Amino acid sequence: MSSLKIDTTPKHEFSPRFYMQFMEPLGHTDSSVAACWNVLEDKWRDDFVEVVSDLKPSSIRWGGILTGFWKWREGVGDPKDRVPMVNYLWGGVETNRVGVHEFLDFCEMVGAEPIMGINFAGDGRPEYIETALGEKRAGTPEEAADLVSYCNDPDHAERKANGRDKPWNVRTWQIGNETSYPKAGERFDRHENAEQYVAFAKAMRERDPSITLIGWGDLERDTNESWTPTLLEAAGETIDMVAIHMMHQNPKDPDTPLRGRKYRDDYTKTWDALTEQYQSVESKLIGARETIEGINPKIRLAITEGHLSIQPHNKNEVLREWITGLFHARTLTLYERHSDILDIVTLADFAGQSWLVNAVLLGSPAEQPYLLPVGHVMRLFAHHVGTHGVEVESDDADLCVSATREGDKLFLHVANLDFEAEKTLSTGVTGKGTVHQIAPGKLDAYIDSTNLDVFAVETREVADASSVTLPPASVAAIVIDLS
Repeated sequence: MSSLKIDTTPKHEFSPRFYMQFMEPLGHTDSSVAACWNVLEDKWRDDFVEVVSDLKPSSIRWGGILTGFWKWREGVGDPKDRVPMVNYLWGGVETNRVGVHEFLDFCEMVGAEPIMGINFAGDGRPEYIETALGEKRAGTPEEAADLVSYCNDPDHAERKANGRDKPWNVRTWQIGNETSYPKAGERFDRHENAEQYVAFAKAMRERDPSITLIGWGDLERDTNESWTPTLLEAAGETIDMVAIHMMHQNPKDPDTPLRGRKYRDDYTKTWDALTEQYQSVESKLIGARETIEGINPKIRLAITEGHLSIQPHNKNEVLREWITGLFHARTLTLYERHSDILDIVTLADFAGQSWLVNAVLLGSPAEQPYLLPVGHVMRLFAHHVGTHGVEVESDDADLCVSATREGDKLFLHVANLDFEAEKTLSTGVTGKGTVHQIAPGKLDAYIDSTNLDVFAVETREVADASSVTLPPASVAAIVIDLS
């Protein structure tokens, strides 16, 4: 029997922004946002709204690299008068039919808090500051501040003229996106990033002092050194969170099974390769945590993007299979155990027709949208989670566990990484319980439009939750009534 050591005392607030999704128009690369829009009825697709509501994202971020050349005013006002935009990174032309209003209205529809990205002076990237077509696409502090006013000022005349009387009161804003990733000379350096952040933050806070601001503090591509110290030193009281991305989850071994269909030859080797990716995520998270705590423990950490980056790029079929569901559950319990410093977390991109790093796959127009394994894991945990973090330890390396609490309810999130044996878990906590689990029985269980129920959640009651048995290779949310 495996044992848990749980201190049921609530320790810290568990962020309401934890299970974030990420919306970025991807042009020709993957018809993401455009494919979610019903052109004939001029609204979000009903089936898309339904599946996202059930996914239950706590927050949705608008932006990504797109914000380096996105001009928000081109996407407001009468749709027939909106200015099309070349998608300089992902290809094609964006009609801007989905703009500020449509994104924020969608967040209201599915009950998610919006997180707005802004055009951070093109992140200092020359190809966006002056494009190949001769456009000057870099944003200014004033443009960002104008967007804050547009969203949050109760009396904003332009927003009202465009059909939205009451403000959206967008609380959370990200300034800078993967700014440190291009080669030196092809973006801001760390000092320019910090200086520009302060200019944007001050302008935005002048319009609404209550907003929460996220700055870019990830590792520099060339040196692997953190930009966080320089950012926090310059930003002072103008910053609330530091953003990093978990984007480089790619194997270094040229013979990795995480390439093409090689993963099918040996699932044990594939899991070992996924474990290496997990360890790199854990190492980066702990490094970012230690850096922040050494400077200003009040600052929170935001993982606003991140997914496996394996070949073929964003389309490896292993991402349909349950073995990656287990990987993502393992990663998410890691994040939840660090919820005292983590405020925003995501495991995937959001929605699209072809990329398999998405939480939601749209398929063809005749197919209903559905969740990939990573989406099923986020959905399960988001449906059964408390408001405050709880300390928990497992004496079994094959049981990855995190815990939260709300009132008299204790919530345990558990991934059983033993692929062959069920695990009997001694929680040390008495009370009636409910187990919600995903247990397809095989690592190669997969989902597509012909097999939509493969990751269906099974629910069972337990009279005494002090002992709970979990199937092999399963993920569970266990709810215990402490009263």
